[in-house]
Amino acid sequence: MTAVSAQPEPAGGAADRGLGTDTGTDTGTGPAPHADVAGLSYEEARDGLVAVVARLEAGAGSLEESMALWERGEALAARCQQWLDGARERLAQVRRADAAAPGAAPAGVLDEERQR
Repeated sequence: MTAVSAQPEPAGGAADRGLGTDTGTDTGTGPAPHADVAGLSYEEARDGLVAVVARLEAGAGSLEESMALWERGEALAARCQQWLDGARERLAQVRRADAAAPGAAPAGVLDEERQR
């Protein structure tokens, strides 16, 4: 089996749980909106997304607050998708490496044996 590396957990990210205080407005002088999302683990981004959805469903304050939450939710959802796409690619790499190994069973043979 091929060794694959996992992305390290971001420092201090767990305390935030993906919500942050960023309003989503870009003044051009600070970091990009939702820049902190890029450092979140899958679980942190997912939990943050769940919290954003709950706040939106509860009727977050003003329209501006709702829009900021929506934008944050989009960024969190995209981060979750990055993690899922990365995991899918890592699995595909391992499967390709295993299939290419000498003496490897033809594709589908192991799946058929597991179903019996």
